[in-house]
Amino acid sequence: MRHPAVEKLLILQDRDTKRIQLESDIKSAPDAIRAVEEKIHLEKKEIEDARAELRELETKKKLIETEIGSTQATLGKYKTQQSMVRKNDEYQALGQQIASAEEAIGALEEKELGVMFEIDEAKLKFAAAEKVLKDNIADHESRIATLREHEKHLADELAVVRGEVAKARESVDVLALRLYDRIATRTQPAISAVHGGAICDGCHLKISGEAESNARKGEVLATCDQCGRIIWWD
Repeated sequence: MRHPAVEKLLILQDRDTKRIQLESDIKSAPDAIRAVEEKIHLEKKEIEDARAELRELETKKKLIETEIGSTQATLGKYKTQQSMVRKNDEYQALGQQIASAEEAIGALEEKELGVMFEIDEAKLKFAAAEKVLKDNIADHESRIATLREHEKHLADELAVVRGEVAKARESVDVLALRLYDRIATRTQPAISAVHGGAICDGCHLKISGEAESNARKGEVLATCDQCGRIIWWD
């Protein structure tokens, strides 16, 4: 025979279990959202890193162009000076400087072509990566919207379940409720069945003969002498 409070406590425990799970889900929801937001941050950083790499190459090209322009100006100056000198040794010296400047310009132009090729490659790479990353970001943002909607749904469901918990508590005897609350604050489930073999479903240990007798008779609200849970004979 079951104690009169057992059925009501089982109903209360069922409602409490739902409440605890919902509260846990709501508590973990912000962490799930933050994890997706971190993914968005990393995707955006990848885009910015790729863009920065492209800008760096373009800056490098401009510096080379500036150096070419400066060397060309120096070359022009040498050629003007050479056209004005009369001494052969001065003419030859300027000729060497002109040759060095032309060689430098050739090397810079070759370097510029290499950078231009790198820029073209970087642009193609950036365009492809940007599309993939932006698609990923859109997926992440959609995921966040879903998580926020789910969080709201959980909050609404929790409000309903808390009402059910309150209603279930109203029907439980004061002393039984006090015992249940004391156990529930330290362990879940607070009330467990005992089957043949006198094993408590809560701690999976064998209960004493007295506890088994109390659970079978149902005259008092029996407790497991191993784990302290309320027990009932199934």
